[in-house]
Amino acid sequence: MNASAVHDPSTLPSDDNVNPYTFCVDLKGSRWFLQKGKMIAYYGDVSFQGVGHGALDRLVRTSFHSPMHAGDWVVAEGSGKMLLADRAFDVNSYDLDEGNLTVRSGNLLAFEPSLSLKQSIVPGFLTLIGTGTFVAASNGPVVFMEPPIRVDPQALVGWADCPSPCHHYDHAYLSGVLGGLRALTGIGGASGEEHQFEFVGAGTVLLQSSEALLPERGTGTVPHEPGVPGGGAPHPGHGSGQGSHGSAPRLPGQLGDLQRRFGL
Repeated sequence: MNASAVHDPSTLPSDDNVNPYTFCVDLKGSRWFLQKGKMIAYYGDVSFQGVGHGALDRLVRTSFHSPMHAGDWVVAEGSGKMLLADRAFDVNSYDLDEGNLTVRSGNLLAFEPSLSLKQSIVPGFLTLIGTGTFVAASNGPVVFMEPPIRVDPQALVGWADCPSPCHHYDHAYLSGVLGGLRALTGIGGASGEEHQFEFVGAGTVLLQSSEALLPERGTGTVPHEPGVPGGGAPHPGHGSGQGSHGSAPRLPGQLGDLQRRFGL
């Protein structure tokens, strides 16, 4: 489609890309799971409710099984067209047919409730099981590869219908006297390619066309950015510690992540 075209509900596509960076979901009295911060606009009568709220308990019970990520997701329901994007990264939809696909949690934007979402045994990844459509972002176009293959961890988007990867380290490069000198002095240093994920067996591996991960950022909070209501530069007395509302200072690391997810 022409990126400079002016759209309205009648000209927007139905469950398809508006351009390489924006996807349009056509809600027809239906529901989708949506990661917070990924909806940029919508037409129609659409409501958004947090995962776990009373009226949606049955839906969540059957489709959402990742408690550590529950605070990052909402359910969009109603009738209208909803535009999804993620910081001008490439966005595409994918169809699963009685499939099993694991995807990096930060790359997954939305999915139909006909798919069941579970927390992968691999940290930072989520698994979708069943039949339905999901939308994901990538830093550059996605390429599909067949195992056996070794993959740079930062280029990995996900894998479908194949066993989880194992870590592979190039010990021949890092071991011995020369390896010790490299570690101590940095002379001849590391190439940056000593660690890979190794895939074997049947299936498909999804790679983005870049070794740079999508930057992580907190979801469900108002960003401190100019032009965002409630954002912008902090007011006096509103630093990273106690503000005028008595909010607790953010904790570092995983504790801070849990604090954000549960709204503490």
